[in-house]
Amino acid sequence: MEFMKILDGARFTQVGFVVNDIEETIKKYAIILGCVAPAAVPCGEYEITQTKVYGQPSPEANSVLAFFNLSEGVQLELIQPNEVPSVWRDHLNQYGEGIHHIAFTVDSIDDTIEKCLKMGMILEQQGNYGDGGGKYAYLNAQEDLKCRIELLENFK
Repeated sequence: MEFMKILDGARFTQVGFVVNDIEETIKKYAIILGCVAPAAVPCGEYEITQTKVYGQPSPEANSVLAFFNLSEGVQLELIQPNEVPSVWRDHLNQYGEGIHHIAFTVDSIDDTIEKCLKMGMILEQQGNYGDGGGKYAYLNAQEDLKCRIELLENFK
């Protein structure tokens, strides 16, 4: 599969779910995983995130996030989007609650995006982490993988 060429050297990092009620979902996952419930945190301010949805600036698109550290370097992410159009809101509206993306950490997000675009994927949303510590991008892989691919680049 061509994905292997694109993601050569990438590290599987995360599975993300969109949910309607993050606080209730956090409680349920904490029980099933037998761990302390993580805090839900805002995605970040637009001045830092610079969120673009379908190539257009989207200062109002936002979400609340929670992260469960499952093992070394692997997380379960819960995402409760606001009502403004975004890939999180669009997915929740179209498919309901459930898996939204699988994420891979890459050394160069821009290079990997280019490879994905050449393969026919569509770049749907991108921006910076809310703390400014890296960048993310969502690419549509719904037809092949039944979810999106998220690329993550951490600044060192």
